[in-house]
Amino acid sequence: MQNNATFLLEIGAEEIPARFITPALKQLREAAAKELAAERLEHGEIQVFGTPRRLAVLVKELALKQQDLREKKKGPAVKAAYDAEGKPTKAALGFARGQGVDVNDLFTEEVNGVSYVFAERHVPGKETKTILPELCVRLLRSLSFPKPMFWESKEIRFARPIRWLTAILAKEPISFEFAGLKSANVTYGHRFLAPQAIALQDADAYIQALKENYVIADPREREKIIVAQVQEKAAQLGGETILDPELLEEVVNLVEYPKAVAGHFSAEYLKIPQEVLITAMRAHQRYFPVFDAEQKLLPHFITVSNGTKDEFLENVRSGNERVLRARLADARFFFVEDCKKPLADYVADLEKIVFMDQHGSMRQKTDRLVALVKLLAAHLELEEQVQEAALRAAYLAKADLVTRMVYEFPELQGTMGMHYARISGESEAVAVAIHEHYAPRFSGDAPPATLPGALVAIADKMDTLAACFVLGLIPTGSQDPFALRRGAAGVVATLLTHKLTIPLSRLCELALSLYAEIPAAPRDEVLAQMEEFLWQRMRNNFSEKGFRYDVIDAVLHGYARDLPGMLARAELLQAKLETPELNLLLTPFTRAANLTKNAEPAVVNPELFQTAAEENLYQAVLEAKKRADSAMLQQDFNALFSALTPLSQPIDRFFDEVMVMVDDVNIRQNRLALLMLVKGLFLHLGDISKLVQEKK
Repeated sequence: MQNNATFLLEIGAEEIPARFITPALKQLREAAAKELAAERLEHGEIQVFGTPRRLAVLVKELALKQQDLREKKKGPAVKAAYDAEGKPTKAALGFARGQGVDVNDLFTEEVNGVSYVFAERHVPGKETKTILPELCVRLLRSLSFPKPMFWESKEIRFARPIRWLTAILAKEPISFEFAGLKSANVTYGHRFLAPQAIALQDADAYIQALKENYVIADPREREKIIVAQVQEKAAQLGGETILDPELLEEVVNLVEYPKAVAGHFSAEYLKIPQEVLITAMRAHQRYFPVFDAEQKLLPHFITVSNGTKDEFLENVRSGNERVLRARLADARFFFVEDCKKPLADYVADLEKIVFMDQHGSMRQKTDRLVALVKLLAAHLELEEQVQEAALRAAYLAKADLVTRMVYEFPELQGTMGMHYARISGESEAVAVAIHEHYAPRFSGDAPPATLPGALVAIADKMDTLAACFVLGLIPTGSQDPFALRRGAAGVVATLLTHKLTIPLSRLCELALSLYAEIPAAPRDEVLAQMEEFLWQRMRNNFSEKGFRYDVIDAVLHGYARDLPGMLARAELLQAKLETPELNLLLTPFTRAANLTKNAEPAVVNPELFQTAAEENLYQAVLEAKKRADSAMLQQDFNALFSALTPLSQPIDRFFDEVMVMVDDVNIRQNRLALLMLVKGLFLHLGDISKLVQEKK
């Protein structure tokens, strides 16, 4: 007799927004696994399917019966469970009742020398079909959406109104009610190509039955079909397309039965910057642009219709061409109008845009950007040419926000600034820096490639960071409305990319110096909060690069405060892990670090030495310091490590022959000062006492 079968649950609804579907399917898979485990139901693969009109879960090899439950529960101690005459107390009676067993069935066992009463429960498993109705309701209630709707009652919320429920175990329908609907073994095909009800005779027939009725239920299969069709259409047009992952996922979740359709637009529109056309097609119309071999845009696009019949494809093509033509005509008008005056003339209009209520307009932010770029360039002692380009770019960076094009296409901020800067006669360095100052725009995006762009990007992000921290708007949990984590991560990545050696503390000081009043907290406290926020992003960055947590801790607690220097030290320490040279240094350095943890800085007095070991270590430290200073000057950290390695033997000898914490205060403090000197040398590399040796 078969002891497992396939189970199907499908939720049919009005068209679900495309961006809701992928997260909902992830939730559905996880919730199904959790519910089945809680019900002690063994199963095989859990598959999830989704289209604009349905979310479904298919469980393979689902056991037709729960596993029996046998569990042992610990109760009160024996002395509390029985009185002096051996009769059960209220504690024992209550425990037995709570476990559903007779008090006479309790038994005793010893745990850590104490005797306790135990109960053993045996609960026979139920048939799966009796469990599934309530389980299905729990699955439906477990799904959450960014903007749910209610229609049947305020207690029932879903992405869109539910129109049918399908539940079937093998060949047997599973009956339950939700949102005023009763489940059945009936599903529906494509809304227009196959609108009739489909009676499912078997859960395993689900996928094929939908295919026969113009629905590809599996998003992965739809994606393969769309990719193949779009690439084929592009090739027929003599070009190729770039399948943007976000656009592809959205299109996959917009259709049930994909059919690619090619369209065209006038080559006259190619005179507009390419990014405008691409944005209009991708972001606004969900089209795939077509490019030539040099990645230049061709006057074609590809859209994906939802199962349109062949005789109507021409209508689809012409309709989409008409819509795009209107949008591109608007874009051309905006572009022509924007170009009637130079980009610099738009800066004054930034006064009309509020940056933050308490911090004024974007015009005021522009002034702070220019000031901060000037401070950064001076600190870093950059070439005059770089400074000039960065300062001009900072002044113009936000100007495109008040242009007609960016008002209509906000995604193009920075990009249009670059194009308008070129048209206005600004230098290429300035134009590129305007475009780059928003980078990195998203996780995985590259930091600015040019130094002027990097300076403006850092200034922009640090100003926003300071503006928010001044007001106490610090991200907590998952809440980060001003994208401060992304901005701070971008600052860290940019500093590392361009090897900018400004310490994070100084960077925070400069950004905060442009804010006269700080209502949230004392200035020093806000400064510390900003710095710690950036250090956490640095930790994340180093961790993503593959550095061990103890290596990161070691460089964080060393003297180096600039990120490129810390990165170089982390690379060295990671490479030296488990090497004999480092292992020889770890124990003696850790002893020195522990002994001097609370010691005050002091000058070593060689006249107070009482042993040859002290003199030997002192001379070794002086020699190591010479070599270390030379290595630091050249930023050669391998040479720095080599300069410190010979100290292992004199440090060991010192600890073997010298008692540090003697009664004589002067001698004790002098020996601690010597160890402080040793510790200070190593801290130029990092606090290696933080490194964890692997146990052999």
